[in-house]
Amino acid sequence: MTLKYYYWFWQNILPPRLCDAIINYGLKHQKTTGITGNQGKGRDLRKNPLRPVEIKKLKKARDSDVVWMNDPWIQKEIIPYVHASNKEAGWNFQWDSSETSQFTIYTKGQYYGWHQDSGDEPSLFRGPKGVEKKIRKLSMSISLSGQKEYIGGNLEFDFNRTVKNKPHVCQEINSKGSLVVFPSFVWHRVTPVTKGTRYSLVSWHLGDPFI
Repeated sequence: MTLKYYYWFWQNILPPRLCDAIINYGLKHQKTTGITGNQGKGRDLRKNPLRPVEIKKLKKARDSDVVWMNDPWIQKEIIPYVHASNKEAGWNFQWDSSETSQFTIYTKGQYYGWHQDSGDEPSLFRGPKGVEKKIRKLSMSISLSGQKEYIGGNLEFDFNRTVKNKPHVCQEINSKGSLVVFPSFVWHRVTPVTKGTRYSLVSWHLGDPFI
């Protein structure tokens, strides 16, 4: 799919007090290991953590800690920017559901390698209308940390869906309270943090499968 815009950003749009509130709220909860693909899917990692061999395999693709958040006071702040970005970028994707948001913690050495947020096939999603087949269409990443709080940890895109090309660094969201929305099929990564701690909030928004 060829797009005019592969991401849409809003700089310093969320107030610092809101970012700090989300960080403080997230840090009060027990964090778990961030997984990728189907590894550990459907499993409560707080009660049944990954085995050493699973962790070793996972860390070849991703190394981060997460807390899941589905609180209305957070959702009401971020959902309007998903709608606005979808319209302003001209994507106009149909979507009607949102997954639980992910508060992500990256400390020194942690990262997330190249990946897409959406798969080739729709997944079962339990929403207000019951269990339906949905696909991730729009992803959002919010920078909760300030530029002086960490080094590295850049969000990068590869619009041609091949890691052979020089990636595009999304510098527009490096400041606290900035956010980016992009189609979930766009390849992206978070480079290793070399100093400090990077906090972010990620969310995914789903709709009917593309025809």
